[in-house]
Amino acid sequence: MDNPVQQARHLGQSMWLDNVARGLLTSGEMRRLIALGISGATSNPTIFEKAIDGSTDYDEALKELALGGASTVGIYEALTQADIRATADLLRPLYEETNGQDGYVSLEVNPGLAYDTEGTVAEAQRLFRALDRPNVMIKVPATTEGIPAIRRLIGSGVNVNVTLIFSLEVYREVCQAYIEGLHHLSAGGGEVARIASVASFFVSRVDTAVDRLLQERIGQGGADLQGLLGRAAVANAKLAYQRFKTIFGGERFASLLAQGPRVQRPLWASTSTKNPAYSDVMYVEPLIGPHTVNTLPPVTLQAFLDHGRVAASIEQGIGEAEELMEGLRAASIDMEQVTSDLLTEGVKLFADSFDKLLRGIEEKKARLPRR
Repeated sequence: MDNPVQQARHLGQSMWLDNVARGLLTSGEMRRLIALGISGATSNPTIFEKAIDGSTDYDEALKELALGGASTVGIYEALTQADIRATADLLRPLYEETNGQDGYVSLEVNPGLAYDTEGTVAEAQRLFRALDRPNVMIKVPATTEGIPAIRRLIGSGVNVNVTLIFSLEVYREVCQAYIEGLHHLSAGGGEVARIASVASFFVSRVDTAVDRLLQERIGQGGADLQGLLGRAAVANAKLAYQRFKTIFGGERFASLLAQGPRVQRPLWASTSTKNPAYSDVMYVEPLIGPHTVNTLPPVTLQAFLDHGRVAASIEQGIGEAEELMEGLRAASIDMEQVTSDLLTEGVKLFADSFDKLLRGIEEKKARLPRR
């Protein structure tokens, strides 16, 4: 009998692992997870900071690079790119079998470039060339400066994983940037059918932020708001999927169909449950449906494999999702402000992790014996 990950795949959802680390590769765990049905992987600066600073798995390679004269940033790039290439190679058969639909692994641009369009474009193109794998995506945040970078990168033939999307309006802009990038690529004679992109729509962090605001209002006497707790994130994602269907069912994308383009699939990110009072699969079970991806941290993946229930759920409860958003507006919760704040916080979190990782590499270098 198929496990829940494989069952979800039958309904059109790919499940990726939200983790890339040397130990997963050397132990054979990544290969085992692929056999279970995992069809891609994502990384970010926080994941690599925990992997490199929080283990000894990289110490020998780090030592060799440092003694060879590599800079701190050079060591970071060598270590992370080696993991990304190795993961891409493990996923390559799946990439070939699905004709480029799945089998991707993602690497983030330097988060310090999140508000720099030109810097992001140059960095993403450099990383894509350096990794030299067709099944690699470069992660670009959905900041105001990131949107035009996404358009240009798609137009230049770079696979992009757009990250840190929280807002429905920003999601619309991301989809449009992808389609405009495809048109630019087509106009220049590029192969539209070879490009892939996902739009990483973050989930659990929305509930964390909205629940905090709701609790404040409940503490001020808004007892009738209890029923809104823990529901904003899934509602937001369900409404994003409705926009996905409208945009990719529209004329602008349809005009490219003869060239065989892929839709930019919504990818549900930040799917681990932060509140222990909530189900540990609450950001997985309700968001299953065609043309979607869910990237699961290891703990969430194990929970879903153990007791996840699979159904075509993404289009269920749309009316309730709209009502939920009305309820939040009535409670004076401004979702655009909430999601804008979450984007700013997300960029800072990754930038802080990136800086901490570089400091950790510096500290490990400093402990090496002098030659």
